[in-house]
Amino acid sequence: MGKFTYQTGPRVDIEDRALAHLQLVISNKLRRNESFVFTWRDDASIGDGRTSVWLNPAVPLSFKYYGSRTPSLNRTWVEALAHTANAPTGLYLVPEPAELMVADEDDSMA
Repeated sequence: MGKFTYQTGPRVDIEDRALAHLQLVISNKLRRNESFVFTWRDDASIGDGRTSVWLNPAVPLSFKYYGSRTPSLNRTWVEALAHTANAPTGLYLVPEPAELMVADEDDSMA
């Protein structure tokens, strides 16, 4: 279980695998100087609502991982998350889709 921290304010626990995918999408957008909204569901222990933050390159963020291994990345999930980040509603965690397998050109010619 990892933790996303926004400035000195909101913090949310997110599974390490999901956090790694979110970090990639967030980092890519901020690297391009793109600001956007990031929304997550709050835990039932704090009201079961949701929290939204405006992310921009000037705001300090941190990604804390509790596992020692770097999770493998699912390109299909990264693309799905990037799609939400580019929508007017902003970035939010979507379920991990199955990774699409691309056949090698040699296999498709057989």
